[in-house]
Amino acid sequence: MQVQEDTVAAVDTLSKSYSSQWEASAGLEEAGPVMQAMASNDLIFIVLGVSLIIWLVLLFFIIRTDKKVGQLEKKLNNSNTD
Repeated sequence: MQVQEDTVAAVDTLSKSYSSQWEASAGLEEAGPVMQAMASNDLIFIVLGVSLIIWLVLLFFIIRTDKKVGQLEKKLNNSNTD
């Protein structure tokens, strides 16, 4: 029984410590559409979207670099055969 009381006391301590940070979400109705979207979707979809954009940009640069290297190899092979 003592263990349950200790965990309840720990929860109460945390809620008192972070209560000032939770008060900032009270004015969410006045926030911009981006902040409202982030708050309504629990931020996970925002994080997934940003990581998807990063991966797509990296893929684009890898493909572009591969094409440039391929062109340089062709030029090098053509200059060696001449």
